[in-house]
Amino acid sequence: MPGKLKAKIVAGRHLPVMDRASDLTDAFVEVKFGNTTFKTDVCPKSLNPQWNSEWFKFEVDDEDLQDEPLQITVLDHDTYSANDAIGKVYIDIDPLLYSEAASVISGWFPIYDTIHGIRGEINVLVKVELFNDLNRFRQSSCGVKFFCTTSIPRCYRAAMVHGFVEELVVNEDPEYQWIDRIRTPRASNEARQRLISLMSGELQRKIGLKVLEMGGNAVVGYLQCFDLEGESGLVVRAIGTACTLDKISFGSAPNTNTHTHPNTAPASNACNSPSKDGKEPVFGEDLPSSSGPPTPFRALPTSSSSPPPFSPSKPCSRQSSSSDTDLSLTPKTGMGSGGSAGKEAGPLKTLLRQQTQTALEQREFPFFTLTSFPPGFLVHVGGVVSARSVKLLDRIHNPDEPETRDAWWEEIRQEIKSHAKALGCHAVVGYSESTSICEEVCILSASGTAAILNPRYMREGCLDIGSTDHRFEEPSPPSCGFCHIPYDELNMPFPAQLTYCYHCRRQKVPDVLFTTIDLPPEAAVTGKGCLIQARLCRLKKKAQGEVNATAISNLLPFMEYELHTQLMNKLKLRSMNALFGLHIQISVGENMLLGLASATGVYLTALPTPGGIQIAGKTPGDLSNEHHVLTIQKRINDTIAKNKELYQINPPELTEEMVGSPIPEPRQRSRLLRSHSESSDELSELDLSHGKKDAFVLEIDDTDAVEDIHSLLTDSSPPTGFYSCNTEIMPGIYNWTSGIQMFTSVRVFRLSHANLTNQGLNKIFTDLCENLLKSFYFKLRSMIPCCLCHLNFTVAVPEDELIQVTVTAVAMTFDKDQTQDKLTDKPANKGCGETEEQLQFPLELCADSSSNTQPSSKVSVSSLERSSPLPEGRSRSLRSSRSFGGSSVTVVKMTPLSFLPGTRIIKYLGIINMFFIRETTSLREEGGVSGFLHSFIAEVFAMVRAHVAALGGNAVVSYSMKECVFMENPNKNQAQCLINVSGDAVICVRETDQEAAASVTNIGQTSGSGTDGAT
Repeated sequence: MPGKLKAKIVAGRHLPVMDRASDLTDAFVEVKFGNTTFKTDVCPKSLNPQWNSEWFKFEVDDEDLQDEPLQITVLDHDTYSANDAIGKVYIDIDPLLYSEAASVISGWFPIYDTIHGIRGEINVLVKVELFNDLNRFRQSSCGVKFFCTTSIPRCYRAAMVHGFVEELVVNEDPEYQWIDRIRTPRASNEARQRLISLMSGELQRKIGLKVLEMGGNAVVGYLQCFDLEGESGLVVRAIGTACTLDKISFGSAPNTNTHTHPNTAPASNACNSPSKDGKEPVFGEDLPSSSGPPTPFRALPTSSSSPPPFSPSKPCSRQSSSSDTDLSLTPKTGMGSGGSAGKEAGPLKTLLRQQTQTALEQREFPFFTLTSFPPGFLVHVGGVVSARSVKLLDRIHNPDEPETRDAWWEEIRQEIKSHAKALGCHAVVGYSESTSICEEVCILSASGTAAILNPRYMREGCLDIGSTDHRFEEPSPPSCGFCHIPYDELNMPFPAQLTYCYHCRRQKVPDVLFTTIDLPPEAAVTGKGCLIQARLCRLKKKAQGEVNATAISNLLPFMEYELHTQLMNKLKLRSMNALFGLHIQISVGENMLLGLASATGVYLTALPTPGGIQIAGKTPGDLSNEHHVLTIQKRINDTIAKNKELYQINPPELTEEMVGSPIPEPRQRSRLLRSHSESSDELSELDLSHGKKDAFVLEIDDTDAVEDIHSLLTDSSPPTGFYSCNTEIMPGIYNWTSGIQMFTSVRVFRLSHANLTNQGLNKIFTDLCENLLKSFYFKLRSMIPCCLCHLNFTVAVPEDELIQVTVTAVAMTFDKDQTQDKLTDKPANKGCGETEEQLQFPLELCADSSSNTQPSSKVSVSSLERSSPLPEGRSRSLRSSRSFGGSSVTVVKMTPLSFLPGTRIIKYLGIINMFFIRETTSLREEGGVSGFLHSFIAEVFAMVRAHVAALGGNAVVSYSMKECVFMENPNKNQAQCLINVSGDAVICVRETDQEAAASVTNIGQTSGSGTDGAT
């Protein structure tokens, strides 16, 4: 499809001095797209040139519009020598190709140079005109929307979820290519940036084509990664979930939403941001939840003629492979709406379950990159499934044939699929992939959560979601349903302690649950959650080739086992029984392996109370040893009691009626007896424990075990008033205020040349992570009470003696007086005094952008991004509509969350996916590693904000720094850093500003009061 791209260069400002004689610059601009280049006139002797050029027009195919960025190069004109480069701007055209996208990109863009950083700004206007597409063999995917958020975006409803999409493209890395002339750092870096931008656009287009083939129009949970394989080449790969999304309009919501929860807002607030728990049932019709917080997001029911929410697959005659497993949404004794309707619908429900399982098993990969789902979407969760593989990199000889890398990931995904099947599950949710590369060795990792999905969302055309005929409607699954085991008791894939669910007392649940997803909105939780981290360092010998790969392969299983053991110990120490948002990363270096596992621990009321930790000594006759064991045991018991009080974990006691109420069916009784007799050996092994049978036993057998227990006890808790988690929303807190601050921190530790042991390395690594968290608590002390949400740790071993930890997170404030008020709404109209009080802490805190210079062995940089809370109350709405919802907005807020508290997202403008390279040959003069990294991260923030503002947006949600590669050569005073950031550019307005929402989206007046009390 041919199209026309038009660009206009308006002006520049704050350019650097390029002519030392006059302290001025003779600047002109080159505008390049594809192989066509235009130039502006030279504006002599000015640091603030005014070009006001004509429109430069490029006639191109839409395939090129998706692949290529618009390149704008600012140069200084020299008469007798080569023109000097000032800097470049890359503008992604893809956001202009959506049907509901912005019509123009207009704004001031920072002029970026890979050596000197930002060197002034340039004002550019860009427009695209597309002609009608009549080519059925087209290679473009214009119109497919991409979202970084791992939940269905606000203001959209998923009419259909088609499934997993993946793609990768490969090329040679310009940094390692042979050229016949002298290689300058600037030329090499710019060639790399341009190639990565091209590969990123091509990858997005190819994934869009796959989505169009499936019949979808969007990719949700889009995860793009760069594998810098050195001399082997460069790989850009991406995964996502293909969906068909329908836009929820403000005007139609009140008329069509007939299924409103009694505790929720009117439908006019269909796109409100979460004031309670931040989840939204936007997959078709939402299921009422029997317990848990009210969900402020209401979805539009699907009309009877619309397709089912999951794409149907061809009917298959073979039976489900695990048809003997009881996968019913509710027990057969009946819960909720039983009676004759339940009996009549029984065979139909069985058929639907079999069709659901068969439909997903027929897919090559039944994976979903989403981590947040509407209530009732997850029927059962089996647990975490993961796979790792160590590969030796070979040179990419033909960039057009990426078969080798494709085959590697194919193996990993097949292994994940088989693990999920072994757990009795037919899908994997919260799925992600990652790599760690050192020299010629690459560790491929993939993980997700095995799950069974609700057939109600996966109809094969038998019933429509919006149908009013309730005779065959399945009763809503209980809030504890996702905890129930999906596998058969007779054929459990691993030995486990099973008990009856403490909520419904009808189905079996495990004693502990690990998942990679966010906490489901319907889950009943006791107390608050907390961040739980396991850290591990292991030395290895330096080696090359297959010897190195074999050594790493031998270490990996033991590292994973130790990380899981640490997680279990720390979970028991906090009296919790479930982990959500689990992310395990193993990074490889030349002489060490780093392992870091992060998750959010919670106490699920449906699961049994965790037993204590019992210490057992090896030599019971030794009196001194026994005294030592008793001392450690007392400290552990005291720590558990203290944590119970800190996280307010007071599980409800089981009454005699609850214990005696469930009566298993005869079939279940026989299965229990058979299970006991057939696996008596496993049960007898589990019963061989010291002390109490429900206790978790730690055996002290050597000095390493003593050290491990000491590190367990010294694991610090957050200061009073602080909470932390790595999920979007902190479990147990439901009344967020609008105070928010995002921050990014990079800390690099240089190891000494002393002979380090595994124990010493573990201590260094643990202290590094602990000190990072402590520095956050100190800097954010004025925000108390607050919670550090979405804590994303990334560890790397960039060089032989360096350990690098990168953290992005957001600090959110909450009203501590109402933390326990889970089901009550916020006050509708707060007084002026309270509003002013809420505004105090952000005004006191200035944007803390100071870099902390640590001792010589350690450097740190933190960039805190201030987002002042939006004023509440209707008295301020007029001023806010002009300053926040209008086109004059200059402040662009950034958050790793999929929403901004206190605001409503009214439009998604496209994905932001940017890759930057920065190099310096004067590291000491720029303030060392700390100063260099700090200025680079600040420049990245500035460039992201400028691109979002040029699209007409005022916020970036789901922001993440996926890649931060740092290399240093202190002897030559040199350093280089590569950063990849991504997020969703959005327009959002305050919840009280419905007039602003109407003016921005041009959809007329909206109904409803829109006060805070209606959230």
